[in-house]
This record gives sequence, C-alpha cells and structure tokens, in this order.
Amino acid sequence: MLRIIGGFHKGRRLKMVRDPRIRPMPAKLKESLFNLLQEKVKEADCLDGFAGSGAVGLEALSRGAATVVFIEEFGPAVKIINQNIERCGFQDKTRVLAAEFNRGVIRLSKEKKRFDIIFIDPPYALLLERNPLKVVKKRGLLKPNGIIVLRHFNKINPDLRFFERFRLLRSGDDVISFFRHRLETEDRKIDPSARNVQPLTRLSRSCPKEVKPRR
Repeated sequence: MLRIIGGFHKGRRLKMVRDPRIRPMPAKLKESLFNLLQEKVKEADCLDGFAGSGAVGLEALSRGAATVVFIEEFGPAVKIINQNIERCGFQDKTRVLAAEFNRGVIRLSKEKKRFDIIFIDPPYALLLERNPLKVVKKRGLLKPNGIIVLRHFNKINPDLRFFERFRLLRSGDDVISFFRHRLETEDRKIDPSARNVQPLTRLSRSCPKEVKPRR
C-alpha cells in the first residue's frame, strides 16, 4: 500500500501500479530522502521522471513544492498518476507527460522549463544502456542551484561526467545519488528564479557524504 508520509496530505492513500516493472520507492527510503531535502522542497518546481504511480512527486507537493511535472511512458501508470493527482486535489499544480523520458525532457526544454529538483527513478537495467543525466544536462533542465535525485541499484555506478555527485543515501540494494552542477568557482551565483531552494551542504568532491536511513 502506498501512502503520502509527510506534509499536508500525510497518510493519504495512493493507488499502486500493479506491474512488476514499476518499483515504488520503499517508505523508509522515501522518508529518509525527504528528511534530507527538508526545506528545499518548499516552493520548488520539481520534475518526477519515470514517475510510476507518481508517489515521489506527490510527496513533494504534500511537503510544499510549487509544481511537479510527471514523465511516464507506461500507459497504465499514466492513468494511475492522474487518479492519484485527483485524489490529492493537485490538478492545478501538476502536469503529466505520457512520454519516454528523453522525449519528455526534450519537449520541456523546448518550452524553456527548468527545475529546482529533478527526481529520476529509472528501471535498474536502463542505466546500463542509457544515461538520463546526459539528456538533462544537454537540454539544460536543471536550474543553477538545483539538485538531481537519482535512484539506482547498488551495483551500478552512474555516469559522473555531467554533474557532481555530492551525497549518497543507501538502503539495502537501493542507492540514491544526489547531483548538482559542477562548481566552476567557490562562490556560485545564486539564481533568483531558484526561490528558496539552496544547494545541500557543500561536501568534498573526492568523497561524497554517505547517509543510511534510520532503522
């Protein structure tokens, strides 16, 4: 059973996609993720890629995000996302793109959309074949002070050529890697459009901070 675990809609039940290809983020991992993000979610424009049931994006909205765009190509999942949005009453803060991730990103870039937080939760095997970070970088979807949250299998090392990884969150076979734009200087310019979404604590590039969920 899926639920929103924090914020205004805490406890709200969500419909699940009954398909083995869709892997909902475990509740403990999701709670740890949003405990790390904390205030950075508030008033943020978010993208939920490979959205599945939409639970991550809806969690962000419950915790104060301004908007969420969902990208999902699996038809039954798109239907569930729309139903969950309606359950929560977030129709005026959301948009659902029924598209393959790269195509959705290209479409948004043509519309000059940019995001404070980009959640990416692809099928594990996809990262062995394609790199969703590359298209995000190429199409300029991440705001200067934005962050990318990538969930992946612990045996897979994401491509680090396009963004700086600065934090890890591990739970069983799951890893969440946090990325940001590489720092060209120590004093980064703050983008006014980023509202109150600030970078997470600056960490050593050579050794990303690793966090484990509380048991």
